Amino acid sequence: MRRREFIALLGTAAAWPVAARAQKSSSVRRVSVLMSTASDDSLGQAYSAAFAQGLQQLGWEIGSNLRIDYRWGSGDTERFRKYAAELVGLSPDVILGTAASIVRALQEASRTIPIVFVTTIDPVGSGLVASLSHPGGNATGFIAFEFSLSAKLLELLKEIAPGVNRVAVLRDPTVPAGSGGFAAIQTAAPSFGVELTAIDVQTADAIERGITEFARAPNGGLLIVGPGSSMTQQRDLVVTLAAKYRLPAVYHSSAFAGALLAYGANAIDQYRRAAGYVDRILKGEKPANLPVQAPTKYELIINFKTAKALGLTVPQSLLARADEVIE
Repeated sequence: MRRREFIALLGTAAAWPVAARAQKSSSVRRVSVLMSTASDDSLGQAYSAAFAQGLQQLGWEIGSNLRIDYRWGSGDTERFRKYAAELVGLSPDVILGTAASIVRALQEASRTIPIVFVTTIDPVGSGLVASLSHPGGNATGFIAFEFSLSAKLLELLKEIAPGVNRVAVLRDPTVPAGSGGFAAIQTAAPSFGVELTAIDVQTADAIERGITEFARAPNGGLLIVGPGSSMTQQRDLVVTLAAKYRLPAVYHSSAFAGALLAYGANAIDQYRRAAGYVDRILKGEKPANLPVQAPTKYELIINFKTAKALGLTVPQSLLARADEVIE
């Protein structure tokens, strides 16, 4: 997501929950949204705004012919289950779920209410759908991350910081991107001549201890692997520690503000595309017949300011491939 796009969306985000609480009439359709972030998280607000804007562009007027009920999980799996049951109890026409753990909680609460998911990894392996082409149940949506992307992140790290020979991989072992992504990096690591260290990101204390210990030896770099509730909640801490210990870091998402380099799917685009699936379901289509879609665009964002602070020169070959350069 580009910074300009993020700022524009954030400016309108606060209006959606208010509009969503408008009085319901007999002709109003109901959509529920269970976000993985906290309600005051700027990223979550921008994503929800993109979703609402996408629906408006398709002719839905929030507060007139459409109501949206939001719940915010704050990265807490217990809240996911609580709010999943609460939203199912509202009998919505469609539910938008923003992580695999959220979709699992929603499917435990209902196997009939249609679910559209975004920023989700390996929905087949997670048991959310029967197949990508024919989901077969009450859920479908958009994949945010492919395991092969993790090896690409390692390649980019070595390209922008060739002196790195030790790499700490920050991953959430409870989500597919954490284990599958780390396995992909392990396979690629010998060809890049790097030694790997895994750091789990489920708690702030674990992140701080892991990065602090790793940073005591020279020639280190960080890879942040895959989206996930824990990763999103701790993104500011990770960026702060990377800057503190002068560790070149490559991230899977531009959500990590101040990152040296970010490469990944455009999440804003996924939320807008999700609005299209919600629209189709509201008009009578079944999620079982809507194929799960992979990202249509990956973005490479380079931060010159961070590179300068680390004493790194951005190669022209990398610069030429960048979608955005932050000066």
